[in-house]
Amino acid sequence: RRPGELSGGQAQRVAVARALAADPGLLLLDEPMAALDVHAAPLLRRLLKRVLTGRRAIIVTHDVLDAYMLADTVVVLEAGRIVEQGPTREVLTRPRSRFAAGLAGLNLIPGTVTAAGLLPDPAGGGPGGPGAQGSPVTELAGRHEDTPIPGQAGVAAFPPSAVSVFPDQPHGSPRNAFAVTVTDLEPHGDQIRVRAGDLAADITPAASADLSLAPGVRAYFVVKAAAVSIYPA
Repeated sequence: RRPGELSGGQAQRVAVARALAADPGLLLLDEPMAALDVHAAPLLRRLLKRVLTGRRAIIVTHDVLDAYMLADTVVVLEAGRIVEQGPTREVLTRPRSRFAAGLAGLNLIPGTVTAAGLLPDPAGGGPGGPGAQGSPVTELAGRHEDTPIPGQAGVAAFPPSAVSVFPDQPHGSPRNAFAVTVTDLEPHGDQIRVRAGDLAADITPAASADLSLAPGVRAYFVVKAAAVSIYPA
């Protein structure tokens, strides 16, 4: 076909074939899935996974799925500086910076490790921080992934899908609950992502409507201790 007759996905696959034709010692890929539709992107991702086997490549991407499927090692750049690097799964399942946590799709609260959990940093978001106005700084309960060293700098990480949203503070249950102010609502697959400062919760559209959520509305984010991972910063 003539170049002008190719679809975006076909043109991208031709570009990859052209780059591979010279059998380069190092392949450089800059956002290889950019501008592809939902059908073409998975095809190219599977193609790259196959052809990159045994090859060295540097891939620039903002898509965590690209990193999981294609990369052995991840280097996270924020404002032009390396903030985290290491094996892909280790970096993306145990991020230590809020930027890396955002890429991995996790909430992250910095603080100080305690014997039972984490004491959040008042300036770091979460309970008592931005997005949680009026909420006292209380200990966050969770699962220690390493032997806790009280007083050590640490972080608590949990997925937005583990967060429930309530109009009032729930009582009588061993869960972490803290007041937040909703800052934004956005579609996220078949869910609604509720943002409150640096924190996020994923709920159904029906639940969002029932709670009458909108920017500026006060609510409570609630997460069970079993869903919170605590580890050194």
